[in-house]
Amino acid sequence: MLGFSLVLLAAFFFCFQNVIVRVLFNPHTVLGLFQTGGFVTPTLPNSFLLLCLRMLLVAPLMAVVANRLYPSTWKDVRTLGRPEQRPWLLRSLLGGVWMFLYLALLYVAVGLIPTGIAMTLFFTYPVFTALLSWRIFGSRPSLFRWSVMALVLFGSTLTIPQQPAGYAHVGYAHAGHAQPWLGVLLAITSGFAYALYAVNAQKSFEQVNPIPFTWISFATTLLLSAISLLFWHGPQTSLDWTGLWLGSLLSALFTLTGHLLNNLGIRLIGATSAAMIGASNPALTVVLAWFTIQERLQTAQLVGVAIVTLSVAMLSREHRGPQPDRKS
Repeated sequence: MLGFSLVLLAAFFFCFQNVIVRVLFNPHTVLGLFQTGGFVTPTLPNSFLLLCLRMLLVAPLMAVVANRLYPSTWKDVRTLGRPEQRPWLLRSLLGGVWMFLYLALLYVAVGLIPTGIAMTLFFTYPVFTALLSWRIFGSRPSLFRWSVMALVLFGSTLTIPQQPAGYAHVGYAHAGHAQPWLGVLLAITSGFAYALYAVNAQKSFEQVNPIPFTWISFATTLLLSAISLLFWHGPQTSLDWTGLWLGSLLSALFTLTGHLLNNLGIRLIGATSAAMIGASNPALTVVLAWFTIQERLQTAQLVGVAIVTLSVAMLSREHRGPQPDRKS
């Protein structure tokens, strides 16, 4: 039960981070009190910029808290440099590569299609995670698990706005000149990259503690995002740097907490179960966006929220069921 609680709590932090990204891209009235946001336009260079700023804050924050959460963090990092530990070091670095890919692709997708649609397509990743776990770990999904996954995907699909024009403020009008099908493809590919990250994390946790693994992933993502800006950057002279740094700081805090909780949860319940719980993220994001920036929910979206929530509850019940048998 602890693993499910950690992953579900991580989903809430990721949801807040999604709302922050929406505000950074587009102006909104927050909590009905003040208007802010729209600091950058949803373009590829700005997507890399936001990713770099976020990781520039996340990596040092992770370094500060890592030793308190796991006192042997830096000892383990040094140990990974030994020849016999190199395969596990490579897996940890690979985690950073997958993290960079799924975040970069998702940010680009947000620049091409509405954020709600991009997030919903991204959260098809439980399908990929289940297939990869089946292939790598031999954990063949049960009929019930496939049914729950189908319900999660169906509920997430219902959160897609029926009238894309209503989401023009998220960048749809801009995307109309940039082949929206590419944004759809990138969002789905981002979900596949995240599935690779989650399965790689589950395999890595057989030897590497989640804390140093997460820090190495963040540091690798920071390096890759900084390199990407060297090759592809846009005009940055007229940007509201105060708003960008403040939003990036909040995003970093939520990202750090979310990843720590999620990786700890993966270690307890596995990547497939964690992915299914995390698949409630689009629905939770819709609720939080309605509460914080007053985005109106449609009837179909409310139905989607209910379906995903019920599916997560059924998954938790299935996971608790076999526990007594392990004592025999």
